[in-house]
Amino acid sequence: MVQFNKMFVMLPVMFAARKLDGEDPNIVNMLRIAYAVMQVVCVSAVLYVYLKAQAIKDDKVVYVPPAATPFADPNAKKKYTEVAYGAHVVSTARSLVGSTLFGVALTVGLHVYKGMVVGLAIQTVMGPLNLAENALVKALFLGQGIAPEHKIFDEKTADDLTPDDEVVDGSGNIVVRNAGTAVKDKEAKKSLEDILLDTWDAGAKADLGSLMEALNKKNCNYQTKADHWTPIMILAGLGAKGTASAIRAVLDMGANPAVVDVEGWNALHWAAFHNSAEGARALTSETQLLKVQDKEGNTPVETARKEGNDEVANILEAALGENKKSK
Repeated sequence: MVQFNKMFVMLPVMFAARKLDGEDPNIVNMLRIAYAVMQVVCVSAVLYVYLKAQAIKDDKVVYVPPAATPFADPNAKKKYTEVAYGAHVVSTARSLVGSTLFGVALTVGLHVYKGMVVGLAIQTVMGPLNLAENALVKALFLGQGIAPEHKIFDEKTADDLTPDDEVVDGSGNIVVRNAGTAVKDKEAKKSLEDILLDTWDAGAKADLGSLMEALNKKNCNYQTKADHWTPIMILAGLGAKGTASAIRAVLDMGANPAVVDVEGWNALHWAAFHNSAEGARALTSETQLLKVQDKEGNTPVETARKEGNDEVANILEAALGENKKSK
């Protein structure tokens, strides 16, 4: 859209500039003032973009397509360059600064030494339009800012690449991407939801390390979209080796075992229903959970008895008895 409008502006400006009287000192001085003001604005904007770009420290690998050309074959195989996002942003900003300052120096030089007036008039109008074509300028002044998710360079992630896309490194060497690499990239970007569900599906053979690495103080109370399961619920019902220590670690992060799922179960209900003695023992200190009823009106103890999980029921009843004695 910018290129289309630019052409309709450029042609009239070129014709109008040729009609200017370059011998009239008043016209020349007005052009100089207009050009100076416009370039101060443009250079200020460019320096602002450069400072903002320097603050981007994202090392995420992205695949950037070549710059669009007017007569390129739309069906041609695209060649993407593999770059770190932050480095590409800085490189683009640096090129913008260089090209802008070079353009100013060239225009001023031709005007001072060759008396060129037409170029001065054209650049006064076209300078801002040329600047507006830059991806960083559009992102900062006309868009949502500079971030990988906005894809301001029309870049792709590893998951977006197709078999027809050719990938090269910064030196132009072809990067070979095999199926194993693609799988690795996909696994590296698993969402917390997927990690939680995969951990649960693995049952007693689950590797708790992957789950614990994904958890922190900000997401330890995350709930799955469909059933509202939380990490501590899954750990409580899992029965895998190391469950107790994992539960304690998640509690230390700030996990709330009283949160309930769509069935009205808290973490202790999960341990009761799934016969996880280790999970029950790890949560018996959370005495407020012992009397909570689910949507069917069952407490964790009643849930355990109903499912025939007597060992867990005994653990919970003992904890309930100790709680009554302490009162």
